[in-house]
Amino acid sequence: MNNIKVKKYFLYFMFYSILGYIYEILVEMFLRSKGYVKRGLLFGPYCPIYGIGAIVFILLFYSLIKKSKTKNNKFLLFLVIFLSCSTIATLIELSSSYLSELFIGKWPWSYKKFMWNFEGRIAFMPSLAFGIGGILILYIIHPLLQNKISKISVKWLDILCNLLLFILIIDTALTVLKYIFK
Repeated sequence: MNNIKVKKYFLYFMFYSILGYIYEILVEMFLRSKGYVKRGLLFGPYCPIYGIGAIVFILLFYSLIKKSKTKNNKFLLFLVIFLSCSTIATLIELSSSYLSELFIGKWPWSYKKFMWNFEGRIAFMPSLAFGIGGILILYIIHPLLQNKISKISVKWLDILCNLLLFILIIDTALTVLKYIFK
Protein backbone atom coordinates (compact mmCIF):
# COMPACT_ATOMS: atom_id res chain seq x y z
CA MET A 1 0.00 0.00 0.00
CA ASN A 2 1.53 3.32 -0.99
CA ASN A 3 1.89 6.34 1.28
CA ILE A 4 -0.99 8.30 -0.28
CA LYS A 5 -3.34 5.33 0.03
CA VAL A 6 -2.40 4.89 3.70
CA LYS A 7 -3.14 8.57 4.34
CA LYS A 8 -6.51 8.28 2.60
CA TYR A 9 -7.37 5.29 4.77
CA PHE A 10 -6.34 7.25 7.83
CA LEU A 11 -8.75 10.02 6.80
CA TYR A 12 -11.48 7.41 6.29
CA PHE A 13 -10.71 6.05 9.75
CA MET A 14 -10.98 9.50 11.33
CA PHE A 15 -14.17 10.35 9.43
CA TYR A 16 -15.91 7.14 10.49
CA SER A 17 -14.66 7.55 14.07
CA ILE A 18 -16.27 11.00 14.18
CA LEU A 19 -19.41 9.71 12.46
CA GLY A 20 -19.59 6.93 15.08
CA TYR A 21 -19.33 9.51 17.84
CA ILE A 22 -22.19 11.51 16.30
CA TYR A 23 -24.25 8.31 15.99
CA GLU A 24 -23.64 7.52 19.68
CA ILE A 25 -24.67 11.03 20.74
CA LEU A 26 -27.86 10.90 18.64
CA VAL A 27 -28.82 7.48 20.01
CA GLU A 28 -28.43 8.76 23.57
CA MET A 29 -30.34 11.97 22.86
CA PHE A 30 -33.25 10.64 20.84
CA LEU A 31 -33.63 6.91 21.41
CA ARG A 32 -32.73 6.80 25.08
CA SER A 33 -33.89 10.37 25.88
CA LYS A 34 -30.89 11.06 28.07
CA GLY A 35 -29.88 14.35 26.46
CA TYR A 36 -26.24 14.91 25.62
CA VAL A 37 -23.99 12.20 27.04
CA LYS A 38 -20.25 12.23 26.34
CA ARG A 39 -19.42 9.02 24.50
CA GLY A 40 -16.19 7.12 24.00
CA LEU A 41 -13.04 6.83 26.06
CA LEU A 42 -11.04 9.60 24.40
CA PHE A 43 -11.47 13.30 25.04
CA GLY A 44 -12.12 14.26 21.40
CA PRO A 45 -15.34 13.80 19.42
CA TYR A 46 -14.50 10.40 17.96
CA CYS A 47 -14.97 6.72 18.74
CA PRO A 48 -12.13 4.81 17.08
CA ILE A 49 -14.01 1.51 17.32
CA TYR A 50 -16.31 2.80 14.55
CA GLY A 51 -13.35 3.82 12.43
CA ILE A 52 -11.81 0.38 12.84
CA GLY A 53 -15.08 -1.33 11.93
CA ALA A 54 -15.59 0.84 8.86
CA ILE A 55 -12.04 0.23 7.61
CA VAL A 56 -12.49 -3.53 8.04
CA PHE A 57 -15.80 -3.37 6.10
CA ILE A 58 -14.19 -1.32 3.31
CA LEU A 59 -11.17 -3.59 3.01
CA LEU A 60 -13.27 -6.76 2.96
CA PHE A 61 -16.31 -5.76 0.92
CA TYR A 62 -16.00 -2.52 -1.02
CA SER A 63 -14.23 -3.98 -4.06
CA LEU A 64 -16.77 -6.85 -4.15
CA ILE A 65 -19.63 -4.36 -4.35
CA LYS A 66 -17.95 -2.52 -7.21
CA LYS A 67 -17.39 -5.80 -9.11
CA SER A 68 -20.93 -7.16 -8.62
CA LYS A 69 -22.79 -7.24 -11.96
CA THR A 70 -26.06 -9.21 -12.00
CA LYS A 71 -29.22 -8.37 -10.03
CA ASN A 72 -29.34 -11.75 -8.28
CA ASN A 73 -25.65 -11.52 -7.48
CA LYS A 74 -26.13 -7.99 -6.07
CA PHE A 75 -29.02 -9.04 -3.80
CA LEU A 76 -27.17 -12.07 -2.46
CA LEU A 77 -24.03 -9.98 -1.95
CA PHE A 78 -26.09 -7.30 -0.15
CA LEU A 79 -27.49 -9.94 2.22
CA VAL A 80 -24.07 -11.52 2.85
CA ILE A 81 -22.52 -8.10 3.47
CA PHE A 82 -25.29 -7.14 5.91
CA LEU A 83 -24.84 -10.36 7.91
CA SER A 84 -21.04 -10.12 7.72
CA CYS A 85 -20.99 -6.50 8.90
CA SER A 86 -23.31 -7.41 11.80
CA THR A 87 -21.05 -10.29 12.80
CA ILE A 88 -17.74 -8.48 12.32
CA ALA A 89 -18.87 -5.36 14.21
CA THR A 90 -20.19 -7.53 17.04
CA LEU A 91 -16.85 -9.37 17.28
CA ILE A 92 -14.96 -6.06 17.25
CA GLU A 93 -17.23 -4.73 20.00
CA LEU A 94 -16.87 -7.90 22.08
CA SER A 95 -13.07 -7.83 21.71
CA SER A 96 -13.00 -4.12 22.58
CA SER A 97 -15.02 -4.73 25.73
CA TYR A 98 -12.50 -7.31 26.93
CA LEU A 99 -9.53 -5.09 26.03
CA SER A 100 -11.11 -2.10 27.77
CA GLU A 101 -11.80 -4.18 30.85
CA LEU A 102 -8.24 -5.49 30.84
CA PHE A 103 -6.63 -2.05 30.54
CA ILE A 104 -9.03 0.27 32.39
CA GLY A 105 -11.15 -2.09 34.44
CA LYS A 106 -14.43 -1.49 32.60
CA TRP A 107 -15.98 -1.06 29.18
CA PRO A 108 -17.89 2.14 28.33
CA TRP A 109 -21.27 0.61 27.35
CA SER A 110 -23.76 -1.89 28.67
CA TYR A 111 -26.39 -3.91 26.86
CA LYS A 112 -27.70 -5.59 30.03
CA LYS A 113 -31.18 -4.13 29.41
CA PHE A 114 -31.27 -5.51 25.86
CA MET A 115 -32.88 -8.80 25.00
CA TRP A 116 -30.44 -11.49 23.87
CA ASN A 117 -27.28 -9.94 25.26
CA PHE A 118 -24.02 -11.59 26.25
CA GLU A 119 -22.64 -10.31 29.57
CA GLY A 120 -23.99 -6.86 28.65
CA ARG A 121 -21.09 -6.57 26.19
CA ILE A 122 -22.97 -7.33 22.96
CA ALA A 123 -26.62 -7.76 22.04
CA PHE A 124 -28.73 -8.77 19.07
CA MET A 125 -30.41 -5.42 18.29
CA PRO A 126 -27.19 -3.35 18.28
CA SER A 127 -25.64 -6.04 16.07
CA LEU A 128 -28.44 -5.52 13.55
CA ALA A 129 -27.88 -1.76 13.75
CA PHE A 130 -24.19 -2.33 12.97
CA GLY A 131 -25.19 -4.39 9.93
CA ILE A 132 -27.39 -1.53 8.74
CA GLY A 133 -24.53 0.88 9.42
CA GLY A 134 -22.18 -1.29 7.36
CA ILE A 135 -24.63 -1.23 4.45
CA LEU A 136 -25.00 2.56 4.69
CA ILE A 137 -21.23 3.00 4.79
CA LEU A 138 -20.44 0.66 1.92
CA TYR A 139 -23.27 1.54 -0.45
CA ILE A 140 -23.89 5.24 0.24
CA ILE A 141 -21.40 7.08 2.47
CA HIS A 142 -18.07 5.63 1.36
CA PRO A 143 -18.49 6.23 -2.38
CA LEU A 144 -19.20 9.90 -1.58
CA LEU A 145 -16.36 10.17 0.93
CA GLN A 146 -13.91 8.45 -1.40
CA ASN A 147 -14.83 10.90 -4.16
CA LYS A 148 -14.28 13.93 -1.89
CA ILE A 149 -10.98 12.69 -0.44
CA SER A 150 -9.64 11.83 -3.90
CA LYS A 151 -9.90 15.54 -4.76
CA ILE A 152 -7.58 16.63 -1.93
CA SER A 153 -4.09 17.56 -3.12
CA VAL A 154 -1.12 15.58 -1.81
CA LYS A 155 0.10 18.67 0.10
CA TRP A 156 -3.24 19.13 1.92
CA LEU A 157 -3.57 15.39 2.46
CA ASP A 158 -0.19 15.48 4.27
CA ILE A 159 -1.16 18.50 6.36
CA LEU A 160 -4.56 17.12 7.31
CA CYS A 161 -3.24 13.66 8.16
CA ASN A 162 -0.34 15.00 10.22
CA LEU A 163 -2.64 17.34 12.15
CA LEU A 164 -5.24 14.65 12.85
CA LEU A 165 -2.58 12.10 13.79
CA PHE A 166 -0.97 14.58 16.20
CA ILE A 167 -4.35 15.30 17.82
CA LEU A 168 -5.17 11.59 18.09
CA ILE A 169 -1.78 10.74 19.64
CA ILE A 170 -2.04 13.55 22.21
CA ASP A 171 -5.63 12.59 23.02
CA THR A 172 -4.70 8.92 23.43
CA ALA A 173 -1.71 9.79 25.64
CA LEU A 174 -3.85 12.05 27.86
CA THR A 175 -6.53 9.38 28.11
CA VAL A 176 -3.98 6.73 29.12
CA LEU A 177 -2.51 9.10 31.72
CA LYS A 178 -6.02 9.80 33.06
CA TYR A 179 -6.56 6.10 33.72
CA ILE A 180 -3.07 5.52 35.10
CA PHE A 181 -3.35 8.36 37.64
CA LYS A 182 -7.02 7.84 38.48
